Amino acid sequence: MFVIEVREHFDAAHALRGYRGKCENLHGHRFEVVVTLRATELDKTGLAYDFTVLKRHLREILARFDHTYLNDVPPFDKVNPSSENIAATIYEEFQKRELPIFSVQVCESADSCVTYIPDKPV
Repeated sequence: MFVIEVREHFDAAHALRGYRGKCENLHGHRFEVVVTLRATELDKTGLAYDFTVLKRHLREILARFDHTYLNDVPPFDKVNPSSENIAATIYEEFQKRELPIFSVQVCESADSCVTYIPDKPV
């Protein structure tokens, strides 16, 4: 089994609706995102998956969140822009592209991360 990971970041502000504490106020993060793909075989060049291609997809997905107020960006205009919901949303975007992503991790600080793995990962 090969595990391939790429990471990127985006900067954004958000406010957690219904949260009781300072995070209900407008604040920002440099969100670090790690996308993990698993593969059992290598292609003819010896790659499980091309890092460059995977990073390009991740950058394209994150571009709509970068330097925004997430609460105004769908689907976060309806669901809270928590790290959990951000990770699940990024995973869903990869599924639309039919890429076999295993998990998505979102860190809002160096010591606060969440990893989304669907019940039936690809």
